[in-house]
Amino acid sequence: MRIVLASLVFILAGCSSTTQLSGSTPAAPNANTIANTMDIIKRAAESAPQGVPGEYLLTIQATGTKDAKVYLNTELDYRDQRNVTVAIHPAVVAQLQAKYGVGPEAFFTGKKITVKGSAQRVRVDFISANRRQSGKYYYQTHIPVLNIAQIEIVNEQA
Repeated sequence: MRIVLASLVFILAGCSSTTQLSGSTPAAPNANTIANTMDIIKRAAESAPQGVPGEYLLTIQATGTKDAKVYLNTELDYRDQRNVTVAIHPAVVAQLQAKYGVGPEAFFTGKKITVKGSAQRVRVDFISANRRQSGKYYYQTHIPVLNIAQIEIVNEQA
């Protein structure tokens, strides 16, 4: 059981970064922006399996990477039920790296961002030590980013 649990931790664990850099182009959220993560999670769960299109205001606390995707998380623990994850496609990761000079995992940590997209409930299956689904799972709320224009830094002085 310990091996299975340890394997799950390694499989599900994301890399976290606390580097904060400046030099972004600020944006101001609009009046229809949803900023409460619990509201985002509730709306995504209610509309599952479809997503909820919108503009979301999030503060990024931690990041992770897997299979060339970068995940920006609103909680330090991405498994926290209050977490909303911004899932950045590898092509956009490269564009953000070119734009900011560092990867999004370093650039966005500790910053407020707006993300335009569809918040959706995503099932995450636990994988056993022999790489088979265990039958156990939980849900996360993801906002996929497939275009660099979907994500912006918020001007906190506006």
